[in-house]
Amino acid sequence: MKWLTQLFTNTTTSENKLEMKKFLIVGLGNIGAEYVNTRHNIGFKILDFVAQQHGLSFETAKLGAITEYSVKGRKLILLKPNTYMNLSGKAVHYWMEKENIAKENVLVITDDLNLPFGTIRIKGKGSDGGHNGLKNIQLILNSTEYPRFRFGISDEFKKGQQVDYVLGEWTEAEKNKLPERYEMAQQIIESFALAGLNNTMNSFNGK
Repeated sequence: MKWLTQLFTNTTTSENKLEMKKFLIVGLGNIGAEYVNTRHNIGFKILDFVAQQHGLSFETAKLGAITEYSVKGRKLILLKPNTYMNLSGKAVHYWMEKENIAKENVLVITDDLNLPFGTIRIKGKGSDGGHNGLKNIQLILNSTEYPRFRFGISDEFKKGQQVDYVLGEWTEAEKNKLPERYEMAQQIIESFALAGLNNTMNSFNGK
């Protein structure tokens, strides 16, 4: 993990001179007060945390809310689509085109029912796993090969109650554990931009 520590040290003069490489970090969620603290909005919440740590605020732009910051010669563009979950791909595609960002430099953050609460799984490609946001992104991009960061929300619901569970709020026990998970999520995002997908997967998957 020595390489990871070195990533967050001061930028060298030579690195400052390099043209900034851009990354699109997409947090999936639904707009509207009724969705703010729901499990399905973990992507929004993670980006809100990252923005807060850097003293940033989101601005309303086309198809979403946007903010950005730079780390060691990398520009991270944070996007919260305002299209609602089922049309997330429209916003992702628009900002990829606008900022000229390749698929391999896009990281999509989403909830995952198939993982225990708070468990991290980062992959470079894969199926939508039944997630409507990923399903639409796959449809619009015509590809399953884009990095995604899945955040486990577990599947502790009774038969027929999946929608209510996903659109429900965290338990008190979960709320107490979220701040530490948010901190790790920020490390993952910045590691993705600085160290690349493979190193990030090796360092954080399963944690």
